[in-house]
Amino acid sequence: MQDFEDIRPYLDHEVRPVVDSLISDPEFSTAIAGYRYPRWHAWFPGVVRKIVQKHLAKETADIETINDVQIIIEKYLDNLIEKTTTSLSHDGLQHLDSSRPYLFISNHRDITMDPALVNYMLYHQGFKTLQIAIGDNLLKRPFLSDLMRLNKSFLVKRGVQGREKLKESKRLSAYIHYSIEQGENVWLAQREGRAKNGLDQTESAIIKMLHLAKRDKSEKMPLAEAINALHIVPVAISYGLDPCDEYKAEELFAIDAVGKFEKNENSDVQSILAGMIGDKGGIHVAFGEPLILENEVTAEEVAGIIETQIIKNYNLHPSNYFAYFELKPDQENTVDLVNIFNMSETDIEQLKLNFHARLAKMPIKLRPYLLAMYANPVIAKSV
Repeated sequence: MQDFEDIRPYLDHEVRPVVDSLISDPEFSTAIAGYRYPRWHAWFPGVVRKIVQKHLAKETADIETINDVQIIIEKYLDNLIEKTTTSLSHDGLQHLDSSRPYLFISNHRDITMDPALVNYMLYHQGFKTLQIAIGDNLLKRPFLSDLMRLNKSFLVKRGVQGREKLKESKRLSAYIHYSIEQGENVWLAQREGRAKNGLDQTESAIIKMLHLAKRDKSEKMPLAEAINALHIVPVAISYGLDPCDEYKAEELFAIDAVGKFEKNENSDVQSILAGMIGDKGGIHVAFGEPLILENEVTAEEVAGIIETQIIKNYNLHPSNYFAYFELKPDQENTVDLVNIFNMSETDIEQLKLNFHARLAKMPIKLRPYLLAMYANPVIAKSV
């Protein structure tokens, strides 16, 4: 484990000191106070921060292990799901073996909820919880890094270039293989960055990275063999509503208008919070079939296999069709939403009105991007 010290999740013996450090960190308690009690914190920041620190100390008094941390997180996630979703379902896990490790590669729509939901499903079906890959660019504040590593996250170093980037990619590859070999489940997104346009495309660079640790002079393992050793399972996560849809549309508009989108220091934290506490409608998590490659393949071909499964298994929601019909009105009469979703015409019509009310709140310049974001999964499945 020595080679992975600065990227690996925390271990049980490190948990208590890290938790104590977090509780005493003014930046962490300020962030919690501002989130939980925004009005009171604005007027009495020092007092509210001390109250928060006392509450956190009491709530975490018995935490000694990673499992203790995850029990508390699961309680909060239960509450979050109850408040922000209308339904949560899954399929495919019944075909997997809970006694063996898998590398779950999913589409990427939300920074924290994607791996959290995969983890939630695994936990409740008797599988080991995940080790989660997360870019260190999202963890600009030290307390965020500590929080993620307490929840079995390992860091992907994004801000490196040249030889250093190759070195870190090889180390990341080695860590993922090591984790699988140790019997740990792992989560990895199919691409760097979220699919803001609703198109779930697997980057071949991810596959090449996974091969790096197994193609050096000592092993020279073919790509197919390296991929088979990871027991890759594609996962398709679909949200009825995207709490970050307006933020994503703003970014896409800026790129089209001026060629780039400038993030501020709070952009990622804003997206993380919005994704957690915003309305998500119905959610479905579809687990695909483990990849078993019988012939030698290219990284592009492996990426294509994963992408095909994700698109095939992606569960469409009424919102996807409403957006699709806005872009292609001639198709509306060809799709029977009442039959597809086993809902009444009245319920479908109400959902449609709600979706258009959501759209109407967006600036006009952003609406084409939002419509495309929701419609693209329908288009992708029809190709």
